[in-house]
Amino acid sequence: MPRSSVTFETVKKIGLALPGVEEGTAYGAPALKVRGKLMACVPVNRTAEPGSLALCIAIEDRSEMLSAAPDVYYVTDHYTPYDIILVRLDRVGQGVLRDLIGMAHKFVISKSTPHSPARKRR
Repeated sequence: MPRSSVTFETVKKIGLALPGVEEGTAYGAPALKVRGKLMACVPVNRTAEPGSLALCIAIEDRSEMLSAAPDVYYVTDHYTPYDIILVRLDRVGQGVLRDLIGMAHKFVISKSTPHSPARKRR
């Protein structure tokens, strides 16, 4: 598979175009957040491969993605308990990256949207 030239700068350019996304840090590494909630970052745990992206997604989606393209997506023991998938940036093009970031954006927004308060019974 040909290597792409996708970097975290590409991730930032795509992500910052989405509503509510802001640049920040996570554990000292560059990150994108939505309403203060992590959406994507450069993974800092030593188990992640260099040139990877940590992306917040639903665990169910992660399982499907790992099965479909294990050369592109992976997870290490450190990230297994979290709603995160690791992406080898040199194996995705900008179109796929745009879709992935859009998926993460929707996921983070859905997790941070307050639910309607329960009605009190009299």
